[in-house]
Amino acid sequence: MSRFKLTIEYDGTRYSGWQKQPGVRTIQGECESALRQALQGAKFDFQGSGRTDAGVHATGQVAHLGTGTAPAPDTLRLRLNDALPVDIAVITVERAPESFHARHDAVGKTYLYQISRRRTAFGKRYVWWLKDQLDVLRMREASMAFLGMKDLRAFTDDDPEEKSTKVLIEDLRVTESGDLIIIRIDGSHFLWKSVRRITGILVEVGRGSLSPADVLDLLGSSSKNAARFTAPPSGLFLARVYYKGMTRPKTIHHLLNVPHER
Repeated sequence: MSRFKLTIEYDGTRYSGWQKQPGVRTIQGECESALRQALQGAKFDFQGSGRTDAGVHATGQVAHLGTGTAPAPDTLRLRLNDALPVDIAVITVERAPESFHARHDAVGKTYLYQISRRRTAFGKRYVWWLKDQLDVLRMREASMAFLGMKDLRAFTDDDPEEKSTKVLIEDLRVTESGDLIIIRIDGSHFLWKSVRRITGILVEVGRGSLSPADVLDLLGSSSKNAARFTAPPSGLFLARVYYKGMTRPKTIHHLLNVPHER
């Protein structure tokens, strides 16, 4: 049995998320369709490191492929890209140990969220455009409340009775680049909608609608108040998935460089 590790990027705008579902277009579904062509009908097992929601993008999604028959990694990558839609691309294909599992072996992930402070004609799919003036210093102050092991039950629609809602947030940075505000969040793993809700809360702090102290109250609550502030999926990217032995880069470049000119 051959095992491969695939790194995949995609524009999630046209898709109902990563996970294969009946009757809708998904990233996993499109990849499996391409694999059937590339492997000429051979049986395979294909799984990603985790799901991304409808409309969410990725520059570094990871998946594993197990199959009895496969071409060389570079040949497989070329065949897949020939069969995939233009908004999905396989960046690398590497041989992996037979025990490698894209989801179970992952030890951390990095997400980026892009907020634009000006209207952009080219990046609407990839940013959350806000007309409001945001106080970035207040957002940075509020972001500190999320660091460490946190119970994010108020920031997800996952059922706390079925899975743990505790997440180790290792880093959360709010930076500026021209007219972009970039939120980078590094953690052990992430719950359904949690990054979008953290972003939405930080935006409300930046607007002045919430105070940094309000964030602590939300973190200490089991209520669903945070759901009211869920950021749209358009600005969110799964940037990296980490495995044992990998070094986490200090900086990850954002995808869209919105010019300074208004």
